[in-house]
Amino acid sequence: MTTRGLLTALALTAGALASSGMASSGMAVAQQPDPTCDRGEFCAWAGTNYTGKVHRLDLETANPSECIPLPDKFVARSFVNRLTRDASVFQGATCSTEAEFTTYPGKGTYVPDAPFVVRAIQVWEP
Repeated sequence: MTTRGLLTALALTAGALASSGMASSGMAVAQQPDPTCDRGEFCAWAGTNYTGKVHRLDLETANPSECIPLPDKFVARSFVNRLTRDASVFQGATCSTEAEFTTYPGKGTYVPDAPFVVRAIQVWEP
C-alpha cells in the first residue's frame, strides 16, 4: 500500500468513527441516564448518575422546615432539586447537623454523585 493509500484509509476510518459516535480512542461514548424529575419535585435515586430506585417529593408531601427522612431505609446517591425552594440534604435520617449536610438551590439543581449518602431532606420556606 502506498503512503497516499494509507493516509486515505486512515482518514476514512477516522471519519467513520467520528460519525458513528465513537471517541477518538475507539471507545464508545457513555450515555448518561435521563434524570427525569418534573418541575416542582425533589427526586432522589439510590444509585449515582440517577440510576436505581427513585423517590419523589413535592410540596404536598414535604412540609417546609420539617425533617423528612427518606422512607424504608432508602439512601440516595444522586438527586435533583426542581422544587421552587431550597432544600438541604442530610447524611443522618434525623437531619442532625452533627453529620454531613448541604443546602442546594431550587429550580434545577442536578447532583449526579452526592458528596455523601443522603438519608433525609429539609425543604426551606421561601
